[in-house]
Amino acid sequence: MTSSADRPDSLLGLALPEGAGRRVLVTGATGYVGGRLIPELVAAGFTVRAAARRPDDLQGRPWSDAVEVVQADLSEPEQVRAAMEDVHTALYLVHSMGGKGDFVAREQRIADVVATAADEAGVAQLVYLSGLHPDEKPVEELSDHMRSRELVARRLDEAATPALVFEAGVIIGSGSTSYEMIRHLSDRLPVMPGPTWLTNMVEPIAIRDVLYYLAQACALPEPVQARAQIGDGTPQAFASLLTEYAEVAGLSKRTVIPLP
Repeated sequence: MTSSADRPDSLLGLALPEGAGRRVLVTGATGYVGGRLIPELVAAGFTVRAAARRPDDLQGRPWSDAVEVVQADLSEPEQVRAAMEDVHTALYLVHSMGGKGDFVAREQRIADVVATAADEAGVAQLVYLSGLHPDEKPVEELSDHMRSRELVARRLDEAATPALVFEAGVIIGSGSTSYEMIRHLSDRLPVMPGPTWLTNMVEPIAIRDVLYYLAQACALPEPVQARAQIGDGTPQAFASLLTEYAEVAGLSKRTVIPLP
C-alpha cells in the first residue's frame, strides 16, 4: 500500500475518479472514525449515506446537510436492508464493546444482519475496520475485544458480497480512545502502574492513514475479497507509547510498571 510519506496531509480534494457518484453507506456515523471519514468522502465526490440509531445525533455536524441521513439500528434487519438500498459500498465501522451484556454475541448477531442485508440489497463491496492481532494465535485465546472483531470479520467473509477487512493497529489521533488514554495517563502520572497487557505488542497507525485506506477502498475499480493489515510496521510494547508520548510532549521521563 501507499506509504505515509506519499499521502497528503488532508484527504480533502483528493481525486477518486472511480468513486464519482457512488453511494457509500457509513455505519457508525456518530463514532470517531465514521465522523472523521464522512467529510473526506463528501469532498472526494461520493454520495454519502450516514446511518445512525438516533439520526438526531448527527444534526449540527458540519457535514450533516451534505449527506443522506438514515435511521438504522444494526440489530434491526428491515432498517439495515433499507439503508443499503442502492448502495455501492457499505462501511462497517461499528463496535459494541461499551454496551451491556455479552457484546461478543451481540456483535455476531449484528454482523449476520449486515452481511445478509448487503447480499439482499446487491451491495457491491463491504468494508470492515477490524483489529490487528497475531495471525498464529487461535481465536479462542484472543481477548474478548479482539475475538469479537475477528469473528465479525469471519462472518463478513462468508457473505456473498465481497468483503475487504482492514486489521488496524492502535489508532492515534486527537479524540481517539487510544490516544486520549495515552495522553491522559502520560500527562498525569510520572510513574504509571498498570495491567500486564501494557507489555502486549501493538502497532500504532495515524487516523489520517486509516481514513486514507477507507476512502480508497470505496473507490476500488472492482470489488475485492481480501484482508489487509494496517499499522506502522514496527511492533512495540503498548507501554512504550506512553513513554514516547511524554518525550514528544516535552514531559519529564515517565516510568511504566506492569503489574499482575
